[in-house]
Amino acid sequence: MSAKKYGPAHEADVALRSFGPGAANLRLLARLTGLSIGQRGLEPILGQGPPDKTAAAAAVIAALAEMAAVGQAPTEWDTECLANLALADPAADLSDYTRPLFDSPLARRRVTARTSAQRSYLAAIDAHELVFGLGPAGTGKTYLAVAMAVSALGAGQVSRLVITRPAVEAGERLGFLPGDLAEKINPYLRPLHDALDDLIPYEKYTKLIERRAIEVAPLAFMRGRTLSQAFVILDEAQNCTREQMKMFLTRLGPGSRAVVTGDPGQSDLPGGEPTGLSEAVTLLEGVTGIACCRFTAADVVRHRLVKKIIEAYERADQARTGRRL
Repeated sequence: MSAKKYGPAHEADVALRSFGPGAANLRLLARLTGLSIGQRGLEPILGQGPPDKTAAAAAVIAALAEMAAVGQAPTEWDTECLANLALADPAADLSDYTRPLFDSPLARRRVTARTSAQRSYLAAIDAHELVFGLGPAGTGKTYLAVAMAVSALGAGQVSRLVITRPAVEAGERLGFLPGDLAEKINPYLRPLHDALDDLIPYEKYTKLIERRAIEVAPLAFMRGRTLSQAFVILDEAQNCTREQMKMFLTRLGPGSRAVVTGDPGQSDLPGGEPTGLSEAVTLLEGVTGIACCRFTAADVVRHRLVKKIIEAYERADQARTGRRL
């Protein structure tokens, strides 16, 4: 079966980019679909197989070609994400997952949704004033929220971006870290700075920080403030107490939007203290203007081993719960 055929020689670069170095993308796609995938010049050839698998492979090859045609160099990770989407939902329009989320003058990186849950999450952020993003590590909850915030700031929809998280110790002792309070707290905020640094060129980023158009601070620094015309992100919210969560949610002022991200299964609160995140979701889910999006291990977009690690721990947790019953 012949998939998309590339015509004249001037399209050779597009075809080769879509195939990946040494046709690595095609080899990975063959492994994921169980099909034989070869090449005849610049034309990928699909071997015989179940119709759903051949249709998925052809759709992925077409999507990779679309990415290459606009100057991108699709990676094996792009191929794996697209293949997972096509195999899970034969009706999925893969072009929805290859187009950038936004064209911001601030951002230097092209950001796309990698799973259907991520797509729904982004749509919810666009349509609601408050969104809860719940799920395991590596599902893109924080990164995509930051990307949407950068887009809103660049488009003038908000005047500043505020990102915060509780400084809760995960097995380490804050007091043993060197330096003053600001230096002790900075390691807890480093992942947020990393996301911003990945999205915004360094020169722009430092200027925005200096102008206080971007603020990254521990949750305790939010008390007593009213955040107006701001895009506010609360990260690692599973480490918020009930009082902290209520305090944060009541900081929002006119023209502001908020995204709260966290993994209810990974609370670092001492002594098994109840997390304010779970309570807030229970109390507020279904309220007009508020959305709750849930991710699973299937939405992990880090190294493929991360998904397997999360699934292994989930199985262990389920087995432990079953034994208790």
